[in-house]
Amino acid sequence: MKAVSVGAACFAIASALALPARADEPAPAPATPETIAPSSIDLEKDRASVALAQVDAAPPLEAPPPPPYKKTLVLDSSIGAMAFLGQFGNLAPPALWLHTQLGYEIFNWLMLFGEGELAFTDTSGSQPPPRTRAFPIFGFGGGARFTARFTPRFGIYGQGNFGFMKADIRTNALGIIGFADAETLGFYAGGRVGLEWYQLDRHFALGLSAGIRHAGGFQRAIGADTPLIVDVGPSIRYAF
Repeated sequence: MKAVSVGAACFAIASALALPARADEPAPAPATPETIAPSSIDLEKDRASVALAQVDAAPPLEAPPPPPYKKTLVLDSSIGAMAFLGQFGNLAPPALWLHTQLGYEIFNWLMLFGEGELAFTDTSGSQPPPRTRAFPIFGFGGGARFTARFTPRFGIYGQGNFGFMKADIRTNALGIIGFADAETLGFYAGGRVGLEWYQLDRHFALGLSAGIRHAGGFQRAIGADTPLIVDVGPSIRYAF
């Protein structure tokens, strides 16, 4: 009986000593994304890295082919100088020249157009101040342009044109010095050559052109004369 009592007492003492030790044990750490299947997360990162490397190593995409040529309206404007090679050149110095033409491309090499122009000069060549008269010259006409495109960016053209032009001045102001016909609409015919530089935007092109024409209305009434007019200037083209 004593042995049983002693054993029970020993068991109670051992249980009491063990309880504080279990209470002092640290609680298990809460679950976090870092502790849940770390191998799966690393695997996804590796797959993403491989995918990015494959994208970087892939060859660049080829540029789409240029759109097919489209017939369209074309607006061409120039600013430059107009000079007179005949006797009228002794009367009027070179003029500021503005020129605009609107055409339609029937083919990629042929365009029909209408044109208009305006120039400003004076009579300072034969009439010193204060008798010098400033006056504009205007004209209008039409023609055809033939274009050869050697590359997608560069081309040259030649055109023939005809129309009518006159000096807008007081009646007989030019007649008293021998150019009465210049005060009325007179026929002209000539041609022009030019170079065009087509921009990346298909609508735009820059150019440079020079032309020569025979303008009968600017011929001197008395004496031999060849009424030639030349013009030159840069241009900008817009294709609709």
